Amino acid sequence: MFTGLIESVGQVEDAAVGDAGVQLRVRTMLASKMHAGDSLAINGVCLTVVTTDAGTLLADLGPETVRLTTLGELRAGHLVNLERALRVDSRFGGHFVQGHVDGTAELKGIRTEGDAHWLTFQFDETLAGHLIIKGSIAVDGVSLTVAELRRDEIDVMIVPFTWDGTNLRALRPGDRVNLECDMVGKYVIRATQIALANR
Repeated sequence: MFTGLIESVGQVEDAAVGDAGVQLRVRTMLASKMHAGDSLAINGVCLTVVTTDAGTLLADLGPETVRLTTLGELRAGHLVNLERALRVDSRFGGHFVQGHVDGTAELKGIRTEGDAHWLTFQFDETLAGHLIIKGSIAVDGVSLTVAELRRDEIDVMIVPFTWDGTNLRALRPGDRVNLECDMVGKYVIRATQIALANR
């Protein structure tokens, strides 16, 4: 379980493609605090740390993760959002984030308002039922609020602290991001579907 509050921005050193998927090596200050087997969200995707050494960590991406997320597109030099799994004795901020990506979205535009940045993302319409105005959404692992909602687009506003402390500042129109919709909403939708099916 994660919160969507990014601890650190790491940099991809290598993304080695193999028959079993991709091995991702990331340089981060969190490497010295992690051990093999620990859970780590990289751009909102829950992964298992395989090894750590000299300021870097290694995680494996299976074929399903490569297909369903943007992590298979990462290359050396790319910035990634990192968050360690939530400890049971931690204060809770952000919102409940599982690290299970529901889909990807494309950045359509960026505009500024004062010191803040507005980002517009176009998402697959299959996710429309999971999104509500002023609801929570994780964008590349960052806990954000849906400020505006249209048929297949959302707007989110990024305050300076989040802009400076995440990889969102490196996005350009056309880039894709991982989306995780609010977990509570997904359970409500599923319960409703079952109730309607059993009528």
